[in-house]
Amino acid sequence: MTTCEVINPATEELLRTVELTDTAGVDDAVARAQSAQRKWARLAPAERAGALRDFAAVVDAHVEELAALEVANSGHPIGSARWEAGHVRDVLQFYAGAPERLSGKQIPVAGGLDVTFNEPLGVVGIITPWNFPMTIAAWGFAPALAAGNAVLVKPAEWTPLTTLRLGELAVEAGLPADLLCVLPGAGEVVGERFVTHPDVRKIVFTGSTEVGTRVMAGAAA
Repeated sequence: MTTCEVINPATEELLRTVELTDTAGVDDAVARAQSAQRKWARLAPAERAGALRDFAAVVDAHVEELAALEVANSGHPIGSARWEAGHVRDVLQFYAGAPERLSGKQIPVAGGLDVTFNEPLGVVGIITPWNFPMTIAAWGFAPALAAGNAVLVKPAEWTPLTTLRLGELAVEAGLPADLLCVLPGAGEVVGERFVTHPDVRKIVFTGSTEVGTRVMAGAAA
């Protein structure tokens, strides 16, 4: 088992030792997410919307806890961290309305028949950076869940704690256990497997240009 020591950057105190996911662990999570996603996608839009509102409510009840955790793990000022935790709640509330209000535009085909299918992709992999863990993760997982997908999140090795806690809060709110999974690990292991796994249908990436280039090339292949 490979682990990572998560350190408070202000005090250099050891906050937690986190177990890192290996390739086999990613594959197992993908398989479980696929099963959870099929059940989630079969729910009526209003049920998915209600579940996301429940998730938002649980996050709201834990804003202070999440903010304190971000201060300790990321070194953010408490005012910023409170805003970030509240923003996760707000993003969930915003996208909770999406399943009930499916709309959009399609490009007309001259002399043809235009058909749009509002169908989930399946499993979405999200790779987030170290600097704004909660907010950037929420920008990815909230719309993906609203659209009926399952989500796997790989947080940065340095700052995984609030994302891990959000994964726990999702289950506490009633979301299926395998629908939103947080997989701490090295980018060359977890992130790479997200890109190469045939059943991860979309990658959401925020990070360096160097890594983003590799992600784009891998996704293209």
